[in-house]
Amino acid sequence: MDAVSEADSYDETIAAWQAAGESGDALAAARCLADDVEVISPLTAQFRFRGRDQVVEMLGAAFDVISGIRFHTAVGTGYTRALFYHAHAGREEIEEAQLLRLDPAGLIHELTLFGRPMPGLAAVMADIGPRLLQRQGRPGLARVVNLATRPLAVITRLGERRLVPLADPDRVKPRWPRSQ
Repeated sequence: MDAVSEADSYDETIAAWQAAGESGDALAAARCLADDVEVISPLTAQFRFRGRDQVVEMLGAAFDVISGIRFHTAVGTGYTRALFYHAHAGREEIEEAQLLRLDPAGLIHELTLFGRPMPGLAAVMADIGPRLLQRQGRPGLARVVNLATRPLAVITRLGERRLVPLADPDRVKPRWPRSQ
């Protein structure tokens, strides 16, 4: 493949990937993936999703949890790209950054995900794990994971709304009487 057609295949894959994400279509996203694709999750360092089948299963669960994806920034050229989007996980806002590495055929062979803010990530974690386990036919473990992750989602949501604003550098600081 010459350099021009290689660049075109990269751009076509990125455009198709963005369209699949914005429409929540895991099967369309699958067409952008190399057979040996690997996804590095923002939620755990304990394992990676490897191979098209595992990644498509994960994407299906992710698209059940994450809605309203709208890509706002794309940077990079050639086989390395970074994409950024805004979306929601339930009532929580999220922003995700995706580092994509494409193979010579123009397919995604590595995808590293990064997310923010913490309440959004916790909401994704609380919902995606149980959904994946349900899809794998492990409903008992799905319930256990749900019970284990739900408190983190609640705590981070409350902390974001009640405690974090107290650290805002633009917040008016109370004037406490100073003792001398």
